[in-house]
Amino acid sequence: MDFEGIIEKASNLLMDSNFTIGLTGAGISAESGIPTFRGKNGLWSKFKVEELATPEAFNRNPKLVWKWYKWRMEIIFNARPNAGHYALVELERLGILKCIVTQNVDGLHHLAGNKCVIELHGNIRRGRCIKCNYKVIFNEPPENIPPKCPKCFNLLRPDVVWFGEAIPKNKLERAFNLFSKADLALVIGTSGIVQPAGYLPYIVKENGGLIIEINVEKSAITSIADIFIKDKASIALSKIVKYIKDKLTSKLYDASENEL
Repeated sequence: MDFEGIIEKASNLLMDSNFTIGLTGAGISAESGIPTFRGKNGLWSKFKVEELATPEAFNRNPKLVWKWYKWRMEIIFNARPNAGHYALVELERLGILKCIVTQNVDGLHHLAGNKCVIELHGNIRRGRCIKCNYKVIFNEPPENIPPKCPKCFNLLRPDVVWFGEAIPKNKLERAFNLFSKADLALVIGTSGIVQPAGYLPYIVKENGGLIIEINVEKSAITSIADIFIKDKASIALSKIVKYIKDKLTSKLYDASENEL
């Protein structure tokens, strides 16, 4: 099947779906200029995880950790949603996409306009006090690092889930509940190897649902995908949205013609 045929098949499955859930990873934000964590140009190829993204690292050297996160924040704050993000907003507006579960901490789904977004790994645009849990929203990277809590003056940490930490129970339960209801999972730009997020599409598959994967390379999800679209999210999702809108417009036109 050629590329256009795959897009058409995926689009029809989405239109026929009763409950589609999205799962996104770093790949969708790579087109906005945010480096992925894995791959030859990923952030983890340049830094050791245990030195930068663990509670132990923060306890050992909070200034070093914040220096790295400030650098990441500068990249993310200068980034903008791309066509892939906006296509997901349109799928939600059309009533096809019910919610997005994302592993990304960049906040670009919210910035693009999606209403239902579950950020499994937190949001780098927030800080959280290590003592009183007071949360601060950053409109720009903090000037002085490490930043202090305005309420109790203890250290703030990035409000993200670090390696070795558990995903907040309420977020995880909500994600599992949504994927248990779904008859189709739209999986975009994730390696599928980070758990428990990587298991979510398997829930849909085990319940008899379908998997559409969009990725620039094969992942740990590809083996269970019913459709694998090897392309950038911005290209594939934009084509899917265009096909669906053209099809819906055609149906409306046919209906009005019949009424005449």
